[in-house]
Amino acid sequence: MRKVDTTVKYVESGSVADLAGIRPGDVLVSVNGCKFHDILEYRYLISEYELTLEILKNGVNTEFVTVENNYEDLGIEFSEGLIDEAQSCTNKCIFCFIDQLPKGMRETVYFKDDDTRLSFLQGNYVTLTNLSDEEIESLIKMRVSPINVSVHATEPSLRRMMLNNRFAGKCLDIMKRFAKNGICMNCQIVLCPDINDGEHLKRTLMDLGALYPNVNSISVVPVGLTRYRGGLYPIKPFTKETSAETVRFVESMQKEFLEKYGTRLVYLSDEFYINSDIPIPDADCYEGFPQLENGVGLVASMKEEFDGAMRLVKPKKRTRHVAVATGEIAYEFIKGLAETIERQCAGVKIDVYPVKNNFFGGGVSVSGLVCGCDIITELKEKLNADTLCIPDSMLRGDDNIFLDDTTVEDVEKALNVKVVPVMNDGYEFVEKILGEELEF
Repeated sequence: MRKVDTTVKYVESGSVADLAGIRPGDVLVSVNGCKFHDILEYRYLISEYELTLEILKNGVNTEFVTVENNYEDLGIEFSEGLIDEAQSCTNKCIFCFIDQLPKGMRETVYFKDDDTRLSFLQGNYVTLTNLSDEEIESLIKMRVSPINVSVHATEPSLRRMMLNNRFAGKCLDIMKRFAKNGICMNCQIVLCPDINDGEHLKRTLMDLGALYPNVNSISVVPVGLTRYRGGLYPIKPFTKETSAETVRFVESMQKEFLEKYGTRLVYLSDEFYINSDIPIPDADCYEGFPQLENGVGLVASMKEEFDGAMRLVKPKKRTRHVAVATGEIAYEFIKGLAETIERQCAGVKIDVYPVKNNFFGGGVSVSGLVCGCDIITELKEKLNADTLCIPDSMLRGDDNIFLDDTTVEDVEKALNVKVVPVMNDGYEFVEKILGEELEF
């Protein structure tokens, strides 16, 4: 049984809870006579206009307070963000990236969450393998939507094999129940050559397409392989040829879905296009970028924003020398943006460096997995700029820490340069490179 903690940690000043006399350290026992066991149940219960709150004061005195709630929240934060512990993953996926991490990293990096609440609250992807029938019905009752689902394959036997979980074959049936009850889903497919591609991928996409519009979007991303795969299931990396085959096939499915549903529905991560030397589609082809967090459309989105930002840059005299560190896969794109700025902004010099990922090795070339130790090693004898811009996707949390536990301060000290994290946003990229705010 999970440990439930409804102790109040923080109360927003002037909020409903504050005006009701709730203070940090109080325990919210029930809402309208109903006890709650997690953050979703709590949010569901407080959606009523009139609420009777049962509050335990000082561990001994119980008070009942009736409030009127015109807001989405009462202004409370609990000691445990989810109220109970996050659900951990019960799978042993053949492609799991966490299983490919080296030893000795901080403990939180190795935690595998598979929690539907985090899917709804933070956009995490879940496999649905650890849901009981009661929990499924509870999600339906509370109308929790959207839910982000790591599908990978809809064939029960193939999905059971890929996830190493005897319950994994129930995924499509659960999704059908969600769809029948109006719950929206975004789906992810980690594609592994000769395992869930080809006809298997076609069946998966057709099964998911049949659930449109409740399946709102599907991303297809290539399996990530590090050099720490000793003893794990043998998986081949994508080549230029297999990446191109995947692009051609998925684009044919996009055409079919567009004709049938009026949407492309399925989208490829940028790596497939870059690895195959096939031009990345224009921004319009991503239909609002529903899968941006999965690396789908990052280049097109940033390019669209960048072009808009450059139209706002005013001609004036500048003297600025900036360096940019990026993953190998994004190097040519970022270098192209830098050259555009240099042409338009006299006096601005930009050095772009592709950072080889020696920490993870293998075929890892995306910017978000570049570690601080590799930035230091790669740029130690090269850097002579005043500022070093890096994608903020390299950092975890609010502590400015890279995956290898190197901090931004460590990099600054080692390279004797100011490090500036930059979001994947074309406007912010231009502003941070030029060191000035654009006027809209």
